Amino acid sequence: MLDALVSIPMISFLLVPALSSYTTSLNLIFFYVTWVTLVLSLPPLRVELVATAAVRVLLYLIPSFILFLFDVLLPSAAVVIKKRGAAGLPAGKKGKRGGRREAKVAAWAIFNLAWSIAVQGLVEVVLTKVLRIKSAVKIVASLPMPWDIVKDLVMGFVGREILQYIIHRYILHSSTSYVAKRHDAWYHSLRAPYPLTAHYDHPLAYFFSRFLPTFLPAATLRLHLLTYLLYIAFISLEETFSHSGYSTMPINLFIGGMARRADLHIMSKGCGNYGAWGVLDWICGTTVDGDEDEEDDEHEIDIQEVLGAVAEDPKKKARGLKSRGRRKHS
Repeated sequence: MLDALVSIPMISFLLVPALSSYTTSLNLIFFYVTWVTLVLSLPPLRVELVATAAVRVLLYLIPSFILFLFDVLLPSAAVVIKKRGAAGLPAGKKGKRGGRREAKVAAWAIFNLAWSIAVQGLVEVVLTKVLRIKSAVKIVASLPMPWDIVKDLVMGFVGREILQYIIHRYILHSSTSYVAKRHDAWYHSLRAPYPLTAHYDHPLAYFFSRFLPTFLPAATLRLHLLTYLLYIAFISLEETFSHSGYSTMPINLFIGGMARRADLHIMSKGCGNYGAWGVLDWICGTTVDGDEDEEDDEHEIDIQEVLGAVAEDPKKKARGLKSRGRRKHS
């Protein structure tokens, strides 16, 4: 797999068309030739897994790990842009650098990501080698039409949202399910989302919460590999920024609402906000709104101001008595 990743067709497939200064027509021709060469020169399963891993590493693992290191190694700088302040840091309000707990979260997140790609490969092997049927992801030399890409992406994301809501609400937050208990003990032990936590969970709970809602719609629609890579790319960016915990993000217009829902889902211990988009939560009445929390914060600030004023009032009186005493002596 490593030689496929560093091979000329794979590198050119991922980088050259985007970095070259040729015209659009030449780029398209070059892209098509590179794609055909890639598909015909390597086994389909190898192409699918290497391309999936490359997208996940480039758009999720590397940026999330960099942000995670920033939070852990420079907490005093990270706290300034954290939505929850010090509570949103990996080490919490202690304000210290990360330790064993944070390393465990990072290790399990990386393991789950690698495990999901391995499960995807296992599914493809069972379909093509054991059952002798078509693969879950379509890998052919022809390229999909732009309209087909848009249509399949919309259907894939709608299917993912529906599956994620149903699984999250009725399986991962069931009162009797073993998976729900593992999910609560692992994922909901977090105080707030921070980089890499999107993929932190018990492996069995992770299979239901992340892998199944992502891969099953793609397999049902049998997406073209290029469409599937775009699908995974959007999901990777969503997971990177929605679980960063930052109040300001590069794509805040699109991800800001998702980040807020993910944050409130953790803070409410899973009482709502089961879908990423929030549409089904709004329809089914399971939206967790942050207005009450914001009002509580305002009340806490007001109380602190009152206590401060009460503490300062005797000092003012004492100063007044001293000044009167000085006037009498003078």
